[in-house]
Amino acid sequence: MDDETLKKFAYVNISSYRVKTMKALKDDVKTPTNIAKEAGILPNHISKVLRELKESGIAECINEEARKGRLYRLTDVGEEIVDKLD
Repeated sequence: MDDETLKKFAYVNISSYRVKTMKALKDDVKTPTNIAKEAGILPNHISKVLRELKESGIAECINEEARKGRLYRLTDVGEEIVDKLD
């Protein structure tokens, strides 16, 4: 893992919500509602977590133009990080 990826790993690891969200997204594409259910996070919190992960280049939205039913997945960096999480 390079230094930049390690910094992102630390950023994810300090927030249980980010960790749970990443684990819910591992190897899959999901809507915020599905992520919230699987991660056990209230839906009103999930959009903030997803925005943070997106801004960090860890997750991405693959249908940004959709108002409802947006789909999120981990980037390559995100997949590398989630593999290292406990």
